[in-house]
Amino acid sequence: MNPLLRIELNERLYLRDPQDTELGRRLIAESVQLIDEIGLEQFTFKKLAQRMGSTEASLYRYFENKHRLLVYLVSWYWAWVRYQIRFHTHNVPDAAQRLRLILGVFTRAHHDDLTTTSLDEAALYRIVVNEASKAYLTHDVDEDNQAGLFREYKRLVAEVAAVVVELAPTYPFPLALVSTLVEAARKQHFFARHLPGLTDAQNIDSQEPVLYRFLESLAFGALR
Repeated sequence: MNPLLRIELNERLYLRDPQDTELGRRLIAESVQLIDEIGLEQFTFKKLAQRMGSTEASLYRYFENKHRLLVYLVSWYWAWVRYQIRFHTHNVPDAAQRLRLILGVFTRAHHDDLTTTSLDEAALYRIVVNEASKAYLTHDVDEDNQAGLFREYKRLVAEVAAVVVELAPTYPFPLALVSTLVEAARKQHFFARHLPGLTDAQNIDSQEPVLYRFLESLAFGALR
């Protein structure tokens, strides 16, 4: 995690902001690597503490459980995507071009950003692809939503939906369209890697152009 880039997240996600300390930043970076390697089901704070040469107690000062850590990681990623969208669409007046640039961000989301040297965004995106649904497919989803734990995801969808509304003011389903595009990008990456019979990408290397064309046809086909 780049200490020069601070993303403000809902303080209810954590007990102590991990961005405030070196240990907290290491916790985030190492948890991304470990969850990417073994999956959320096998992940424990004990394993993370052993990997970091720390103690479980010190890690629990930041997050009360691994579910809150997962929601934090996913939220951080959606906030990072919003940052990328704003960077790439800055001073682009045409709404259609901005939407195409946004679809490009969704398509390239699985790449690491070399400017954030201590956080592997590619590994984090694999976590988003594999585990993000577990952040909200829980019995407590309504309570978590009321607490604002999914704020970053909803902000991302709302900001892109505003571009859709600008492009097609009478289109009645901007939020549904954008959330479908985000989920489609995530799931098609998963299918290309694990269930290739469910996607039109012939192999993992061809997924990016195929995914972009699919998202573009889905978005602009709906907005005609």
